[in-house]
Amino acid sequence: MSRAETAGAVRPVSPLWTFGLLRSELTTTFRRWRTLALLAVLAGVPVLVGIAVKIETGDGSSAGGGGGGGPAFISQITNNGLFLVFTALAATLPFFLPMAIGVVAGDAIAGESNAGTLRYLLVAPAGRSRLLLTKYATVVIFCLVATLVVAVSALTVGALLFPLGDLTTISGTRISFAEGLGRALLIALAVAASLIGVAALGLFVSTLTGSGIAAMATTVGLLITVQILDQIPQLHALQPYFFSHYWLSFADLMREPVYWDDLAKNLGLQALYAAVFGSAAWARFTAKDITA
Repeated sequence: MSRAETAGAVRPVSPLWTFGLLRSELTTTFRRWRTLALLAVLAGVPVLVGIAVKIETGDGSSAGGGGGGGPAFISQITNNGLFLVFTALAATLPFFLPMAIGVVAGDAIAGESNAGTLRYLLVAPAGRSRLLLTKYATVVIFCLVATLVVAVSALTVGALLFPLGDLTTISGTRISFAEGLGRALLIALAVAASLIGVAALGLFVSTLTGSGIAAMATTVGLLITVQILDQIPQLHALQPYFFSHYWLSFADLMREPVYWDDLAKNLGLQALYAAVFGSAAWARFTAKDITA
């Protein structure tokens, strides 16, 4: 880095400037056509699921079946459209949501480097640590927005195609529609929190290369690989440590009383991944020779 960059890095930075940097990052991220396309795809999944269930149950038959997680939610959609929210989140969490997060996180640093703007960002009084933290905060906010897009789309489609009202939990007890909405919000927050480990992993990969496409492809490839490994019985001893292992534990929020054990394990595991890969990203980025 040049002398001007070094001087800029040590100048005190006001909180207002930091907020301005975050606002700029959020504006840039959510104005990209790629980001809007990802959100549109996520919003379209509940529409497809809702229409498919409506067509399947048009003759009076029931949709899906089984107990436990997603299948139990599917079988309840025709009785209450609110269950489409839970079904859509269960359908998007294994692939669509983490893929979208992987694309945004993988492009966070590598995309700036590839475009030749990373060096100019560091000339401003930001500093590498502050810039990296801002990038991660942007990706985490995208996790929340992407999850809420799925939930709101599912709630809208569910209200249009199916009746709404009091609902039956997985445990068989009845709760009011208002309480069901509250649990839907909690589930959306739990799903968003389940993605912070992926966000840190993608950010770390982004610091390893100057190609945004390579970083995005690597992150998505790792996501797919880990989820395949999580399905191999011979790896059962390692599977509780895979970031995707407890993703569907959000279904326990629809039990009465709520079963917190797997939810706590999931949040703890995500925090661990965020700490490990966030630290690795910081160590790599602060020592990286920025030439573009």
